[in-house]
Order: sequence, then C-alpha cells, then structure tokens
Amino acid sequence: MKIVREPRVYLIGRQIVDPATVSEFLRDHEATWESDAASEGERLAEAAGRICYMSFGKGRKSNKEYLGNIIDMQHGSVLEHATWNFIFVGVSRSLTHELIRHRAGFGYSQLSQRYVDESNSDFIEPDVIATDPDLHKVWLDSVNQARAAYDKLVEGLIAKFHQIDNATLKRKMARQAARSVLPNATETKIFVTANARALRHFIELRGDEHADVEIRKLAVQVLRIMQKESPAIFADYSVRTLSDGTEATHTDHRKV
Repeated sequence: MKIVREPRVYLIGRQIVDPATVSEFLRDHEATWESDAASEGERLAEAAGRICYMSFGKGRKSNKEYLGNIIDMQHGSVLEHATWNFIFVGVSRSLTHELIRHRAGFGYSQLSQRYVDESNSDFIEPDVIATDPDLHKVWLDSVNQARAAYDKLVEGLIAKFHQIDNATLKRKMARQAARSVLPNATETKIFVTANARALRHFIELRGDEHADVEIRKLAVQVLRIMQKESPAIFADYSVRTLSDGTEATHTDHRKV
C-alpha cells in the first residue's frame, strides 16, 4: 500500500485555433486583427469578446490588456470559450465528492470502482494526521482493516456468484458490492475538462484559506499551471503561505 500526501495535475489538452478560418472571417467582414496571446485559449477569449462589438483591430492592442479589462469589468462569460483538459491523480474520493459539485463549465470522467480492482489501491493521508505518530497509527490500522475486508468480500462474493458464467460480470458484481467498505481516503483518478471561467471559480473557492487542505493543494497546483499556460487570464491571482505552512490563493477580482 502506498500513502499519498500530494495531488498531481497533468495538463494534457488545450484548444487549437484555425488561423485560416479566422482570416476568412476577418476578410469577409473587412476587419483586421492580430493577437499576441500566450495561449490559444486566450486568443479565443479575446476573439469572443471582440465579436460582441466588432472591435477587431480597435483599442487595447495586447491580449493581456484586452483580457485584463474583461476581468476588471467582470465580463466572465467571455472566458467560458477557453477550455483545457486535465488528469488529477493522487486525490481522495473525499476530494472528488467536493470537486464534482462544480458543475457549470466542468466535465468529469472518474476511475470506476465497479470495474477496477482496489485490492492494491493507494490511500490519501491528511497532513494533520500524518505528522502525529499516534493518530497516524490509528489511521493506518483503519485503512489496512478496510482493505483487508475488501479483499475478503471480493473473494467471498465471487464464490457466491459461482452460477454466473461471465467472468467480467462476476468480478464487477463482486467489486461493486465490496467497495462499500472502502474509506473516503481511497486514491482515485479523474479526467477533468473546464473552461477558464469555471477554473477561476474553482481556484477562488477551493484555494481559499478556509477550504479543505487537500483540495486547496489541488487548487494551488492548478493555478500555478494555468499562470504559465494562460497568464493573461490568471495573472491576477497570488499564492500566500498561511501560518500553518499551507498555501492559499487570492485575487482582488472575485466572481468574474
């Protein structure tokens, strides 16, 4: 069994702008426009904003300046056109229960406990427990007991379903019942698609100092990735270290 204390974020997908079609649109409407955006998502968000007033080639020449004004004015709908794809690993089922409450602008595909064997699963231990030897022992004993119970239940349920010829179905039925004893600390993996506005909302809420520590770590990681990927949209955020050594996010542009 592996104990995990830090989540990991993989940014695996981003949009691509079709320059030929953009040029065709500009020619058809006798407009000119060049963007110095750092990412395709920023370029698309700028195009979406400029289409509202047909302001291509007019005012606020840089992408950073243009999107900075959008954020200042809280015109967050423009940011919904910029989308990225992530894989989150090293996170607990407890975390994903919170994560999937973010529905607007998010899409999810999560590891299935019905199909995947959890007999060798990892577990996420909160730092506040890990740093206390007595509490760590209590936590570790509980996790080991739960996993041992899972193994016994799977074995017994497969035997119970002996009349089922389909081996895959038999394993699924056994695992879906046995998973009921697994704790919220069980590690999971989740594929996440989100637009820039939704990511800002997630970072704002879950990166806040009052948020759960585990999901706050995730929000901070996402923010640092997005500040490199799309600085014009996420540069107004900062990360500060709290008195307990954990980190939290902050922005003066809330609820964009």
